[in-house]
Amino acid sequence: MTNPPRRMKIGINMVQNGAHNSGWRHPDADAGIANDFKGYARIIKAAEEQKIDFMFLADGAAVRIPHKDAEELSRHGHIDRFEPLTLLAAVAAVTDQIGLICTASTTYNEPYALARKFASLDHISDGRAGWNVVTGWSEEEALNFSRDALMDHSERYERANEFFDVVTGLWDSWDDDAFVRDKAEGRYFRPEGMHLLNHKGPHYQVRGPLNLARSPQGHPVIAQAGGSGPGRDLGARIADIIYTGQKDKGIAQEFYADMKARVAAAGRDPDKVMIMPGIMPIIGTTEAEAQAKLDEMKSLVHPAVGLQLISKMFGDLSDRDPEELMPLPLPESNGVKSAIVQWERRLERTPMTIRQVYEEISISSGHNVCCGTPAQIADLMQDWFEDGACDGWNLMAPYMPGGAEDFLTLLMPELRRRGLAQTDYAGDTLRSRLGLELRPNLRSGDAQSASDEAIAVSH
Repeated sequence: MTNPPRRMKIGINMVQNGAHNSGWRHPDADAGIANDFKGYARIIKAAEEQKIDFMFLADGAAVRIPHKDAEELSRHGHIDRFEPLTLLAAVAAVTDQIGLICTASTTYNEPYALARKFASLDHISDGRAGWNVVTGWSEEEALNFSRDALMDHSERYERANEFFDVVTGLWDSWDDDAFVRDKAEGRYFRPEGMHLLNHKGPHYQVRGPLNLARSPQGHPVIAQAGGSGPGRDLGARIADIIYTGQKDKGIAQEFYADMKARVAAAGRDPDKVMIMPGIMPIIGTTEAEAQAKLDEMKSLVHPAVGLQLISKMFGDLSDRDPEELMPLPLPESNGVKSAIVQWERRLERTPMTIRQVYEEISISSGHNVCCGTPAQIADLMQDWFEDGACDGWNLMAPYMPGGAEDFLTLLMPELRRRGLAQTDYAGDTLRSRLGLELRPNLRSGDAQSASDEAIAVSH
């Protein structure tokens, strides 16, 4: 029997009112869609009709834009957003097949509460939930959680490893068949099917069990996006999907090879871990039309917005002429270290002006912007996919809903025509549709499962 042809995994990255920070200013944009559930739902249902594998919702528990006052902040578009698990529970009720993945931070949550929320979403959606594991990276979030500053990078990842192990241990609190609910005997569950966690670690102390039956996937699908050394190690250990933001194919191939090697070193199958960079397609019926659309998008960026957006990574450049070349080296940061390294490499290879940098970051949040006809964009996606740079893509719209409608109605049919994207959903859960196995309960049958003995948590 021959193996089926390898196909791209495709996600739609639902960045509130568009991935372009100033996309809300586009003449065709719905500027208020960030707080419009029906608007979100229409896009996601359209994505399901196009057989997109999953929707992804990034998140941050703050207005994550550095600012001095409301006047300075008032020109930015990425301000308001739904709490993601609440939104995905609502989306689950109006969709049937598409996967539902969202971000939740290990820095600003408690393991028990988070384990319960994602297990609940997995039940509500009939096995379509996924958790994007992040550590939190902005000073603005820290100020909302009784902290004066962002936790140190190494400590964030130390906590994240323990946090993840507690959550997954709680997801294995019950055997799949533990709840017998035998009315005649009067027994609700099998005692031997319950597994206390009794975790006591450096950062968390959690007894368990989770007060919810084991979910349809065993464990929701795990995504992760850290590109630093500790972030890559965490992703190699835990992730089914690794999000990344590469604009250069060579750098993407290096990242792909490195992550696959780290996954293998962690004792896991590299073919079962999907590397998925983000891409923002700007689509036209001709190349010239697409370029005109891109130029229009760039023109929407107010200089004050652009300079503010890049200040965390590139420092305060407000006293410089935007037409100057971006100065190197870039300043040290406690935030997204991998992005800084990538930008330094790019700028050393191809110098850019300050304006060019902030226009690019504003339009795509640092992800790949691809401008052209559907066939040209599909060519790039196929080239990366077939040449060891990715296993699929997260599609990002510059504005909503038109930016998403363009790639759903124009690009997806082209990818399907080439046999690169699925023509229908297969399997009963997000795991099975992505070619992943049901996560077995590693604690099932443990003779000491309901005792007070703590399980060992690996790091």
